[in-house]
Amino acid sequence: MRRNLVLAAAAATVAIVLVAVGGYVYFFSNLRSSPASLALSASPTASTATSLTSLAGTWTVSTGSQARYRVKELFVGETAKHDAVAQTSSVTGTMTVTGDATGYQVSAITVAADVTSLHSIDTVAGRNVSQRDGIVSRQLEVQQFPKATFTATSASVPGAVATAPVDVTVPGKLTIHGVTMDVTATAKAQVVGDKIEIAGSAAINMTEYGVSPPQVPFTTVDPTATVEFDLFLTRT
Repeated sequence: MRRNLVLAAAAATVAIVLVAVGGYVYFFSNLRSSPASLALSASPTASTATSLTSLAGTWTVSTGSQARYRVKELFVGETAKHDAVAQTSSVTGTMTVTGDATGYQVSAITVAADVTSLHSIDTVAGRNVSQRDGIVSRQLEVQQFPKATFTATSASVPGAVATAPVDVTVPGKLTIHGVTMDVTATAKAQVVGDKIEIAGSAAINMTEYGVSPPQVPFTTVDPTATVEFDLFLTRT
């Protein structure tokens, strides 16, 4: 009987040590990584340069587009924060372009991302980061609010976009969790072949959208977040 108690106690001790070691690996190690912020693909070469003579027309978000959120996590006992990053490739939208090589005006801008398909793409040793996705889904109440939508009335784009990447600032409205707030997206745009590519980001505070920072054991999550996007559009 006593021998069985000793064996049980030893087994419990081993289990506690394993849990402690696993917790150490996750919370106190530097074995974690996050993808870089979304940016334009490689600038077009002469062989892939556009043959478009004008960008005027209606453009639709097409395959290859993606949207992300990036938020800072601080693990207990650590001083350096970790970027939690989740992504979706389910992105739709349209915009209308007028003007010519002297300068373009973009209007009726609408981009929507399916937040129900967001999935974590950062890594943390010894941890399945996809467990975070369930928490985020509940916080966003994705069954009731399945889309995050950005709309803008107009934006100016330098005519040089047809031959080289240009900087673009787009003030608009972002709707998340059923709440709409004014935001300003900063981006770069370029033409690759017969497509327009736009990549950039906008900073938000999730509490302004009625979303509390996810509650995760041993982890503090910043209320500020960055919404990133890389959009490929084709003329329709």
